[in-house]
Amino acid sequence: MATRPTTTSTPPGVRDAVVVGGNRIPFSRAGRRYADASNQEMLTAAIEGLVARFGLQGERLGEVAGGAVLKHSRDFNLVRECVLGSSLSPQTPAYDVQQACATGLEAAIAVTNKIRLGQIDSAIAGGTDTVSDAPIAVGEGLRRALLEASHAKTLQGRLKALAKLRPADLKPLTPSTDEPRTGLSMGEHQAVTTARWGVTREAQDEVALASHRNLAAAWDAGFFDDLVTPFRGLTRDDNLRADTSLEKLAALAPVFGKALAGAGEATMTAGNSTPLTDGASAVLFASREWATEHDLPVLARFVDAETAAVDFVHGQEGLLMAPAHAAPRLLARNGLTLDDIDFFEIHEAFASTVLTTLAAWEDDEYCRTELGLTGPLGKVDRARINVNGSSLAAGHPFAATGGRILATAAKVVAQRAAETGAPARALISICAAGGLGATAILESA
Repeated sequence: MATRPTTTSTPPGVRDAVVVGGNRIPFSRAGRRYADASNQEMLTAAIEGLVARFGLQGERLGEVAGGAVLKHSRDFNLVRECVLGSSLSPQTPAYDVQQACATGLEAAIAVTNKIRLGQIDSAIAGGTDTVSDAPIAVGEGLRRALLEASHAKTLQGRLKALAKLRPADLKPLTPSTDEPRTGLSMGEHQAVTTARWGVTREAQDEVALASHRNLAAAWDAGFFDDLVTPFRGLTRDDNLRADTSLEKLAALAPVFGKALAGAGEATMTAGNSTPLTDGASAVLFASREWATEHDLPVLARFVDAETAAVDFVHGQEGLLMAPAHAAPRLLARNGLTLDDIDFFEIHEAFASTVLTTLAAWEDDEYCRTELGLTGPLGKVDRARINVNGSSLAAGHPFAATGGRILATAAKVVAQRAAETGAPARALISICAAGGLGATAILESA
């Protein structure tokens, strides 16, 4: 058996980027507590909670990066507006990032690279999303008529443009996350992948049950006490079902994959799929030197990251399988194997997303033909996956999920290292629309 590396090394000429801490607001199912809360309000609250926790009032940070998947046109400079609404110095630069559900992690990759290169000393990465306050656009016919009217030089010209309108043009366009190139929802895409890998309903419900039980136990143990700030009277994620059971999950009717010809019984339900959710999260990163100068704790080192994309359009690969491709490259670049990872934070877009990823890494032929490996990547001990619950229980405000997972992973490796006196490591895996995926490794500092 190969000797496990005690710690990974930082390349010459590059300094460490570390996680100081994280903060999020409790996640809430769409249409509930945050029904009239905007992305700007929620992300500002998440950032402000981080500022209060670490005494950053008036501090000029290197930068703040983040974003939202669904946002209004007025939010073209969303993160900068959130900074201006916070207690941070108004001289803190900020910008928006968008990589679907990997937005929060991609923002973290961007700012930690700048810290590692010495371009900045501190940064916040985060994200926010609201389905309750999602933008609703006008139809294409109305949009064209309004633009033509606005460009007209005369009243007659404006009236002529508006006269082209038909009743059907007045129908609004509601937001959608369906894939533009296939017209299929994320759930329908995942149903195809689930059937391809033969993942059972029972296995998916077991993942969902573990997510709720682990998240409930973490809340009860106080794990989130320094990771979450109450918002609008909500103190815990309101999607959490601590009393759910396999029997209750088994009673739910399938919602995705019902039209799949020859795919057998549909297996994906509302119980083993993430609900539409509102929420926001933020994570504070720094160089070790900056953290020391500000007398702040260091939870973990941001070791490295890898992103991937797959061809789901032509059916070669499942829409949400990109992290299965990214993780082997990330591990190899850092001289690690799955056995070197203490904790796995695999985003539960659907329970079957976790299971198809694990199945892929265990499959000899898939690893050889699709991942270019010499054999299976390996098997992951289920007891090391999402030990404090994940998206099925907490909910999934798209761009906020990365920050939630990063803060959770940083704290869990710090706790393990404190308990054992040995380094601890976490692998983060987040799938995203568009056949995208992002992965990262955190290591106790």
